[in-house]
Amino acid sequence: MTVYRPQKFVLEAGESNVGSMFHRSVPAHPDHTALIDGKRTRSYAELDLISSRLANALIAVGLKPGDRIGLLAKNCLEYVEVELAAAKAGFIVACLNWRLGDLELQHCIRLVEPAVVITQPEFIGLLDRLELPNHERIVIGKDYESFTAKGSPSLPETVVAPEEGLVILYTSGTTGLPKGALISHRAMLARAACFASEFASPIGDNFVAWAPYYHMVSTDLTIALLLRGGSVYIVDGFQPDLLIDILEAVEMRWFVLMPGTVATFIDALTVRQAKPKGLGLVGAMADLIPREDIAAVTRYLGVPFVNTFGSTETGLPPASGSTIPVGVAPTDLSKRQSTFCEIKLLDTEAKEVPIGQPGEVAFRGPTLFSGYWNADETNAKEFRDGWFLMGDVLRRDSNGLLNFVDRVKYLIKSGGENIYPAEIEQVLLKDEWIIESVVVRRKDEKWGEVPVVFIVRGNDKLSEQDVFDRCHRELPSYKRPKAVFFIDKADLPRSTTGKIQRRELEARLR
Repeated sequence: MTVYRPQKFVLEAGESNVGSMFHRSVPAHPDHTALIDGKRTRSYAELDLISSRLANALIAVGLKPGDRIGLLAKNCLEYVEVELAAAKAGFIVACLNWRLGDLELQHCIRLVEPAVVITQPEFIGLLDRLELPNHERIVIGKDYESFTAKGSPSLPETVVAPEEGLVILYTSGTTGLPKGALISHRAMLARAACFASEFASPIGDNFVAWAPYYHMVSTDLTIALLLRGGSVYIVDGFQPDLLIDILEAVEMRWFVLMPGTVATFIDALTVRQAKPKGLGLVGAMADLIPREDIAAVTRYLGVPFVNTFGSTETGLPPASGSTIPVGVAPTDLSKRQSTFCEIKLLDTEAKEVPIGQPGEVAFRGPTLFSGYWNADETNAKEFRDGWFLMGDVLRRDSNGLLNFVDRVKYLIKSGGENIYPAEIEQVLLKDEWIIESVVVRRKDEKWGEVPVVFIVRGNDKLSEQDVFDRCHRELPSYKRPKAVFFIDKADLPRSTTGKIQRRELEARLR
């Protein structure tokens, strides 16, 4: 049997990267607005010119392909310019979370050993006290502008292969310190295609990048829009009135609302009597949002809620292909498997589980990241036989739909039974008087571990017995919480990304 192997020139012709693809698309719409940051804007031609100048200026001071740029800044035009400059020259941008404490931020910077750190003036003092290794520092403002102006306006001649890294986005680490997930050009291009396919985003679409650029949503979708002739409205964080101004001014396919923002946004919409110009979809991460809030925001905006399930490591896949209808407070959050990916569900012995049984997600596909930076031991553990183990447990039903069960690390083993906290939380969140429920493990002499629940009440009439009664009706005995603790929403310990820190709650129990 003859095995066909493409010749070298055929392989080279099939390769591309984010920087060159952006550059060569600009002549199709040079004067169209690419970025809007308040009163500041960049046309496609201007963004292409500035990013090329910055790339060449960095090359001139000695940066080489593969070198890291630490970027410590809030959402702004310059953030995108730096990412495109890196894409053109083969550098890797480490997107630093300015909300981290000193120890975590120091860890993130030292982990990637940046040759250059680009920052805003307000973070200079923070960087000074972190005792970092020597590096070039560029401050956004006149320093950044004068540095960039020295660079050549031509596209750098650097050859950047699609498997080379583009950005490092940080995720929670099992040791308590963040891990750096390396996203390649290949993965970013595939994420852009997946977004366009899954969400029917038109050419020239608009997008509001208000979520921090150091996370996946704004970085992935900004690049996706810029590769397809769209306009990106940059907003520094969740500012409801400004976001409503934009929604009333331009049409867009998807407006992202993150957990913790929906109720506030509904209030702002109502006060303003807002009338968005044209919207296709709203929301994200429905599992983490009170059901009544989903119904209320979709009812007001008249568009479905996006029932996403992805990660920094995978992009929008593996299961972001379904929506929740307008006005529905869902009791079922089943998800459709995304296109352009493969998944299988595995038991603890790495065997595929049958339909209806929970299993850990093993993932592969072109949107997948390239591994954690400088973490060989972690990579060896979380990649197996060509698949990435996500650490999330899903269950596939007889219709092929997927249901989130929980994170593997949250598993509670009680008297030989496996209990996933999210299964209990989903039952409790059906109650309109419960805003948030968080189930954690508590040591128990008889069963080893038992589940207990912390609840944020929406109505003070909700009693401990009400919670027990609901669990008794809908859960088997071994899954029912053994204690109920009412807590103020402000007292729930959260990470800088808004995730509940369950370990802290478990520590309070001890």
